[in-house]
Amino acid sequence: NQSGVSFEVLIVADGSTDETQKLVADVSSTRAEIRCFFQSNRGPSAARNLGILNARGRFIAFLDSDDEWLPKKLERQVEFFNRNPDALICQTEEIWIRNGKRTNPMKKHKKCSGWIFKECLPLCIVSPSAIMMKRELFERVGYFDESLPACEDYDLWLRIAARFPIYLINEPLIIKYG
Repeated sequence: NQSGVSFEVLIVADGSTDETQKLVADVSSTRAEIRCFFQSNRGPSAARNLGILNARGRFIAFLDSDDEWLPKKLERQVEFFNRNPDALICQTEEIWIRNGKRTNPMKKHKKCSGWIFKECLPLCIVSPSAIMMKRELFERVGYFDESLPACEDYDLWLRIAARFPIYLINEPLIIKYG
């Protein structure tokens, strides 16, 4: 449901044992811009890296299965990069839904903008579904660490934040369900 930009969709099913493959086949047959990849369960890092390595675009954005992008998310982030050509990564604010009700994040989850490494140390304040980054950033800091069974995104955000600013678009453009 994204507006204002053209984009490709890459779906990586990582050892899925549900109806993912059938659902993806049904959807992808009607939408040529959707490409699907299936692999045995190798974990989130390997799944993300497979998608990155097969992506054709200048920008990379992730959408986890339990999150939702609001219609202008990609458009707002591309606009941000057009206005800030030296920026390599940005994220958006988010709406949290827990048990079907909107919840306010605690103060410790407050997102910051710019040189945020120090703010990232106590806990992860960057959300995979909220970010968009230039492809070249992976060449500079590396990919997701496939040896990590969890917190692979936190590891990458720390490596990025130690070297580059992570900008915030102060508009909720994703919904996180929990």
